[in-house]
Amino acid sequence: MRRMRVLALVLALTMALTALTACGSSGKGNSGKDNTAANNTTNAANSNEATNNNSGSEEKDTITALLPPVSGNFQSMFAEMEKEFSALYPNLTLKIEPASWEDITQKLDTQVNAGSPPDIAFIGSDGISKYLQQNMLMDLTDTVTPEMVNDYDKTPLEYMKRGDGLYGFPAYMEVHALGGNREFLEQAGIDWKNVQQNGWTFEEFREAIKKGVVKEGDKTSRYGFVFATAGVTGKDYLNILIKNAGMPAPFDKDLKFAYTSKNYLEVLKAVRMLIDDGSMPKELSSVDAGKRWNMFLTGQTMITGKGLATFENNANQNNEKIKANDGSAVTGSIPVEYIVLPVPTFLGEEPISSTVVDGYVTFRGKKEPTPEHKANVVKAAYFLASGKVAAMTNNDLFAAHITESGREAAKSMDINRNPDNVAAVEKLLSHANPPRPDIPSDLGAKAIKLEDEVIVPKLQALLANEITPEDMYEAVKAAAIKAFGEDGIVKD
Repeated sequence: MRRMRVLALVLALTMALTALTACGSSGKGNSGKDNTAANNTTNAANSNEATNNNSGSEEKDTITALLPPVSGNFQSMFAEMEKEFSALYPNLTLKIEPASWEDITQKLDTQVNAGSPPDIAFIGSDGISKYLQQNMLMDLTDTVTPEMVNDYDKTPLEYMKRGDGLYGFPAYMEVHALGGNREFLEQAGIDWKNVQQNGWTFEEFREAIKKGVVKEGDKTSRYGFVFATAGVTGKDYLNILIKNAGMPAPFDKDLKFAYTSKNYLEVLKAVRMLIDDGSMPKELSSVDAGKRWNMFLTGQTMITGKGLATFENNANQNNEKIKANDGSAVTGSIPVEYIVLPVPTFLGEEPISSTVVDGYVTFRGKKEPTPEHKANVVKAAYFLASGKVAAMTNNDLFAAHITESGREAAKSMDINRNPDNVAAVEKLLSHANPPRPDIPSDLGAKAIKLEDEVIVPKLQALLANEITPEDMYEAVKAAAIKAFGEDGIVKD
């Protein structure tokens, strides 16, 4: 009887939902997928109930989660998510603590340093090494069920691994792209459909964004390209570019630090060049994510970055607000048709899309968790990362689904996406940078430290024209030798 009531509740919630429907996942995501996944799990309710019946304890337990606004509507669903989880597992309580994107890292680090982190935190997969080095992550390998593993496309799950350990469940696998204003692109004579499918070199990109600049006397009213670079967002800009310059990861296959390559210096020169051309603002180092997006919506730039698929949805929503003329649209904004564009390639290198895999990473405190609590944390993390919760979140983001249960739940949801953008994202995912679980956690943690302490501040100085590309390159190289030794860096 309890099982029937649970399924009835889930069915009622699903039928009541008015959200958006996603298009299918990319070929890249499915490339290594176990074809039995659809038979093993068709929705989160069945998978979670099977897990509940097969393992764990009926003793009461509370699982804590620290979660940012993953999508526009995500945090508004917290109460419903907690309620639905308790319906699936009456003996368990999911307690969600909200955080902003600006303060989640500080909150998490404070809790980790105190030895009492949340059971689950939503972070980027590239941050796993940092917390693994601190011995604060919980390996799920001996607790995760085959049904959970088989629900996932193979590639995204690999990003949550380090060595033989699995440290959480991914929420989505998306690419960092650029985004263009269709009207402005066509005014500049840019064949954006061709670029979407065939890409462009840095030289082609440089000339294209020059054509997007509009000046009124000595004042620039529209730039060709604007990227958020204030503070830590600057590292996003550089990381996206260097992947297309033969450096898909901080370490090469021989585990030598890659950013001492001569190609790294060439990318730094390119970063400075676009500002000196006048295609980007001289004040680029002060442009944060909010200002960057406002500049795009108000027609002050032709191309913006970094662009996730959700930006198309955000632009569509603002367009509807403009039509409604109710004062809720971004001040001074214009109707914009958002076009997904690839990042340019450098120095004849093959395109490698900067892939972002964020998700629900599992933590432990100073003491080893009991097997019962560990099993309950796994249930909660999987509940958040699959089924209806994943479908609603990814549809809100316009992100491709990476679980069979998420795809199944999304079938009843509506979505309105530009088919050219869908094809462009699939093309980008087809050459996404591969996961690197072979990078030891100690090396990964050192690379993160070097990035935070050297690369980010030096990049800010480069963008502000306070140092040259050569100055920054030599500073990064010196720090890398100190961290990894003369034999631990790339020399080309």
